[in-house]
Amino acid sequence: MNTDFKQSSEDYLRIEQAILYLENHFKDQPSLEQVAANVGLSEYHFQRLFTRWAGVSPKRFLQFVTKENAKELLDKSENLLDTTHQIGLSSLGRLHDLFIATEAVTPGEYKSKGAGVTIRYGIHLTPFGKTLIGLTERGICHLGFVQGSEGEAIDNLVNDWKEAQMIEDYRATAALVGPIFDLQFSPRIKPLTLHLRGTNFQLKVWEALLQIPAGAVTTYEGIAARIGKPTATRAVGTAVGHNPIAVLIPCHRVVRKAGEFGKYRYGELRKKALLAFENVIASPSR
Repeated sequence: MNTDFKQSSEDYLRIEQAILYLENHFKDQPSLEQVAANVGLSEYHFQRLFTRWAGVSPKRFLQFVTKENAKELLDKSENLLDTTHQIGLSSLGRLHDLFIATEAVTPGEYKSKGAGVTIRYGIHLTPFGKTLIGLTERGICHLGFVQGSEGEAIDNLVNDWKEAQMIEDYRATAALVGPIFDLQFSPRIKPLTLHLRGTNFQLKVWEALLQIPAGAVTTYEGIAARIGKPTATRAVGTAVGHNPIAVLIPCHRVVRKAGEFGKYRYGELRKKALLAFENVIASPSR
């Protein structure tokens, strides 16, 4: 087990509490002393913990969790998305030098609900909490944060691939944790392959999500327009909500048109943490 990820996962619980406090009090721009007291730490220890987890100070992180920042982020992101589209990127590097390739099931395989497929799975600690990873011989088929019990998380995987053979294999999936979650490190590795099971419409939405660069966001309306279905905003929202591979297919980068962060399958606080963390990493000069 990566000891750094173990420590980061434990730290995340306090960081999440701090983000909730900042979200509820951002208009007051609370001091370091106030936030530290809310999570039960001294200013010194909270500053060290927060900086170790996020790589930036709590004050700088606060800039990225206010509602007004969501609007600013959205304003600057549209140009980034346009640029991405213009240069023809269809499978975008997630962060730094990490790239993602996708392989979808055939229509026949989709209808079979995973019959003949073997999925190896494991639960791992990450900087954003416990995560369940599912892996077939063709790539990553599932990545989700553990919200309730570990059993419930596994049940969600089984429901998506009802006829597949499930094998708990911690060692097979452990090798993926570093490339996915070590967000401040960019090793030269072969592309991560995703094995996607979904309808044609869902696949189009997920492919569009892959075109959103780290440090940028878009709206449900923006995704609908990108896939050529400008009136299908509600259906796009449903497809985004059913994204089977969190983080790598970055559904957390979709916000509301009004500029608010909006809901997230794995909790609004985790969405804010992911966006803020990525924004800091993608914009070191800020």
